[in-house]
Amino acid sequence: MRKFDKAVMKLAERVKRVSPSMTLAISAKAKAMTAEGKDVCTFSAGEPDFDTPAHIKAAAHHALDAGKTRYGPAAGEPALRAAIAHKLQQDNHLPYAAENIIVTNGGKHSLFALFMAMIEEGDEVIIPAPYWVSYPEMVKLAGGTPIIVETTAETGYKITPDQLRHAITPQTRLLVLNSPSNPTGMVYTPDEIRAIAAVIVEADIHVVSDEIYEKILYGNATHLSIGAVSPEAFERTIISNGFAKAYAMTGWRLGYLAGPVPLIKAANTLQSQSTSNVCTFAQYGAIAAIEGPQDCVEMMRQAFEQRRNAIVERVCAIPGLTCAEPDGAFYIFVDIRQIEASSLAFCNTLLDEKHVATVPGIAFGAEGHVRISYATNLDTIHRGMDRLEAFVKTRL
Repeated sequence: MRKFDKAVMKLAERVKRVSPSMTLAISAKAKAMTAEGKDVCTFSAGEPDFDTPAHIKAAAHHALDAGKTRYGPAAGEPALRAAIAHKLQQDNHLPYAAENIIVTNGGKHSLFALFMAMIEEGDEVIIPAPYWVSYPEMVKLAGGTPIIVETTAETGYKITPDQLRHAITPQTRLLVLNSPSNPTGMVYTPDEIRAIAAVIVEADIHVVSDEIYEKILYGNATHLSIGAVSPEAFERTIISNGFAKAYAMTGWRLGYLAGPVPLIKAANTLQSQSTSNVCTFAQYGAIAAIEGPQDCVEMMRQAFEQRRNAIVERVCAIPGLTCAEPDGAFYIFVDIRQIEASSLAFCNTLLDEKHVATVPGIAFGAEGHVRISYATNLDTIHRGMDRLEAFVKTRL
């Protein structure tokens, strides 16, 4: 048999700047353990456990039957872009037109397209921590510099106007704002949004508002899109959103970006040379999601609220652990510093010993914490919290 020399391949420097997703790594390990027959309580993935609502699946099925299986416009089906624009006008009071919208391969891809279209070497992007794991990595891929601003439980894990002002430099291009938040579940109040908007306008920088969890709110929490604060704020606002969380459509890979026409055209150019169009028939499911009945969204939200109440009560009753009650999304962010300094060690040992999968806070820029997703059923929550309580008790 012929032998081949083991040639050394030189990889691009941009790839070396980026860390693999710890969320996906933990999820993969948990799935592998499940495949081995182990009973794993998984709280790692931010994925609703509900099936996609029937009317959305039916719309995609009908589109398949109607032959919607060919290439489409790179920016998205015109009917979907128009539906998204109408949704943003009606729900969020943002005066976007269809030309301000691009449909992307998931919410993550909308942010990647934004950073690649807008950020250059030397540009700075302000990211409050704790942050979603992919924000700083995508900024690095675009050649920019992530400027991490640490927040604390005392401020609700929210960046303050003063913190934002102090972080802004002549190189600042963009603030990343995520409310409701992954991983903390915190929600900026309307007054807090207005205060942040004032700084954005004053400094003449842009803000991307990641609103993927906007429909998952609890109690008296309300969602205000920062671009709705004033015409001046709107001019500096970019919206990232999608269908995965509110409509249980994670595998559909449907997101969108809304912003100034030049930005959308630039993102369209990138998309046309990379992914082309988003799956055509899936986009008709997205139209049904926006324009169809919303009772399914409320049903899931109520279930998440019930789960939130249950898991917060259980975690707060475990000596050595503390967490704030989230106002949105479906995560709790647990302070484990009385138990273990290393969040990665905590999560790996918990998974190995008790078969409970959580995500280390270091992945979100907040060591000494873990993220627990309650996008799962109550039985799994109670079994998992029993195991977590037993695990913690052996370490006090």
